[in-house]
Amino acid sequence: MKFICSCCGKELEEWPSLAYNAPANYYGLSEDEKRNLASLDDDFCTIRHSGLTDRFIRATLTQKVLDCCQNLDYGVWVSLSEKSFEDYIGNFTGDDHEAIYFGWLSNNLPDYEFKGSIPTSVFTRKCGQRPEIVPHEGHDHPFVRDYYNGITKEEAERRINNILESK
Repeated sequence: MKFICSCCGKELEEWPSLAYNAPANYYGLSEDEKRNLASLDDDFCTIRHSGLTDRFIRATLTQKVLDCCQNLDYGVWVSLSEKSFEDYIGNFTGDDHEAIYFGWLSNNLPDYEFKGSIPTSVFTRKCGQRPEIVPHEGHDHPFVRDYYNGITKEEAERRINNILESK
């Protein structure tokens, strides 16, 4: 499978990561709300509501592909509590800081219906690398089952093509 990279324009053979530029909550804001209530950069997002602030960090998620030598990678956002968010920001570039936080998956992945969020464990990594999230195995959702059971190469390529065609 070959594709044209949206960043560099080159034809590549490795699968692209299915990445989101913001959490789903941000996409739901009007342009005025984005300017006045939200802050978004490559790794952090906050949305201030009256009396409440939502805090998000960018993370990775790796989907096992059963009949292939590569996995499907996602660049997703996860919400954290204020305490976890502040700890993460304070240690983001630290050489030896590793932590595990509770978070909620904050993107709606293709081919799944999301009526609520999926609980995750957020595993930080050293030297400013984005953390890896793992959905909680006991959560009853088709994506969680697929995460632990794996998907086929055909399914992974279909997802990639659907994302590329929608851009």
